[in-house]
Amino acid sequence: MASVLMYCTAACPFCQSAEQLLLKKGARIDKVRVDLEPERRAEMTQKSGGRRTVPQIWIGSRHVGGCDDLYALERQGKLDPLLEATA
Repeated sequence: MASVLMYCTAACPFCQSAEQLLLKKGARIDKVRVDLEPERRAEMTQKSGGRRTVPQIWIGSRHVGGCDDLYALERQGKLDPLLEATA
């Protein structure tokens, strides 16, 4: 199973929802808490092409986007193959 990088905050319901879906899929999530490390938000914004909202999610080296983007992949049947392909 692929490793997942997720920039998030503790109080964000979208972050929690994305994490629940990924854990249900068996993914290992490396979380960067931008509420605890605010200097990492600039890193997230630069890596994501200017996105400032959380969560921002990478599966392997692919930037997936946010929670809505993750669930869109799931609805399209593309999330499982992506998680498996980058394992």
